[in-house]
Amino acid sequence: MEIAISLIAGLGMFLYGMNVMGDGLQKAAGDKLKKIIEMLTTNRIMGVLVGAVVTGIIQSSSATTVMTVGFVNAGIMTLKQAIGIIMGANIGTTVTAQLVSFSIEKYAPIAIGIGVLFWLFSKNTTVKNFSEILIGFGILFVGMNFMKAAAAPVSEMQSVHNAMLYLSRNPLLGVLAGFMITGTIQSSSASIGILIVLASQGVLPITAALPVLYGDNIGTCVTSLLSTIGASRNSKRTALMHLCFNVIGTILFIVVLSRPIIRIVENVDPTNVPRQIANAHTLFNLVNVVILLPFSNYIVKLAYKLVPLNEEDEDEKLATTKFLDDRMLETPSIALSNTVDEIIRMASRSTRSLNYAYDSIKSGSDELRSKSFDYEQIVNSLQYDITNFLFKLTTRNLSDAERIKTDVLFHIVNDIERVGDHAENIAEISQELSDKNVVFSEEAIKELDLIFDIASNNFYDSITAIKTNNLELAETVAQREKKVDLLEQSARNSHMARLHEESCSVEAGIYFLDIISNLERISDHSKNIVEEMNRMQGHI
Repeated sequence: MEIAISLIAGLGMFLYGMNVMGDGLQKAAGDKLKKIIEMLTTNRIMGVLVGAVVTGIIQSSSATTVMTVGFVNAGIMTLKQAIGIIMGANIGTTVTAQLVSFSIEKYAPIAIGIGVLFWLFSKNTTVKNFSEILIGFGILFVGMNFMKAAAAPVSEMQSVHNAMLYLSRNPLLGVLAGFMITGTIQSSSASIGILIVLASQGVLPITAALPVLYGDNIGTCVTSLLSTIGASRNSKRTALMHLCFNVIGTILFIVVLSRPIIRIVENVDPTNVPRQIANAHTLFNLVNVVILLPFSNYIVKLAYKLVPLNEEDEDEKLATTKFLDDRMLETPSIALSNTVDEIIRMASRSTRSLNYAYDSIKSGSDELRSKSFDYEQIVNSLQYDITNFLFKLTTRNLSDAERIKTDVLFHIVNDIERVGDHAENIAEISQELSDKNVVFSEEAIKELDLIFDIASNNFYDSITAIKTNNLELAETVAQREKKVDLLEQSARNSHMARLHEESCSVEAGIYFLDIISNLERISDHSKNIVEEMNRMQGHI
């Protein structure tokens, strides 16, 4: 019982350390992670490299695969692109196994000590991220040390040696054991860490470790398979491609390549079984990619066979948002970047609602009014989804700059939604003008056109400033808002003059003032957006 408790404690520290180190690496990478993903092309080799690099940064092939499922579900990545990422993720996950196979536990307290010192006494964000990496690295190896100490008495148990010998002779049981361990703890790196611990105590020979290692690679598919519950068919196909890739590789190695791989790793490190296991893990994934990459199109076709197209595909319910998926929360920096893309998409819907509403004022078109109302409903729905996603994002481990950016995006989303509300107000005024046959004078129309042009351009430019990170354009929006205020006041004065001259009706004047008030408020929200953008820039 004492051995089991120590092993569980060590495993917990190992997993926690790996998560802390991965979070630190993610924060250090920041927006670079999104840029790495954007490097992705239809070139399968580039996809493999991207998958390997991203997994090396976030320290989890499961997280990379789940994130890929999210991209496919959002419709921003094809299955042919996803297969390369998945193959690369299997290579990237070998970094952790290589790291823990070295006996460097004695440096763990030093890494933790230096990391804590940097964390406590530095206010620099980059230094704090680096300190988090060091702390996670240290905790990971302290956990390894705990597991090794707990496993020491196990090495003297004859029953354990007999069990390992049995596994050597029955590789399918080893594969099943690896699958169950990884499927349970949701980390192939941790399960391979357990193999390395047992090997370091002389309990586990390479012949018994290899089948378990193959099973680990299949077990890591459980996370991505679970993540597809309730997702689109393409998401299910993505997870199944991951499973097919690892199952095919396992069959290939058990039947043909196990002996060659054993000979290679034993020649490289004849007496060091932990290093043999780490090298075998790396070789397995590298060779698997080299062999199966040319046949990746067939794996995609197999996924379509397993989850076939049918008539329901056309009617399959898609998420309101295009760029967001909860699976992306595994990588907060990418989730945050995609939220910006979704907010820009939401703003385009507000713009359409506004344009249709104002055009209906001039034309009296019921169709344009209806389109304005429809787009305003879409804006409301997007606001709910984006705000909900941002709230979930705040529960993740974000850097200080990312946390400020999240707060800023909350405000920007609300400003964009308010623009949609003002567009709806203008469409409702258009309906009343049409019902009551109220007509504006030519002079009033000219004033409305001038204010609308500037206010709508202000809103468009405020969103463009966010999209392009253009601070000069943001300043132009702020200055232009002052002009809108002056034009609104001038239009009010002109309206009063027309009333005194009896060249317009009181009823037309009320609607005129309501319209220019809504347009001025739209310009105010545009200014709010660029002010929030400037606040965000001040903390990056």
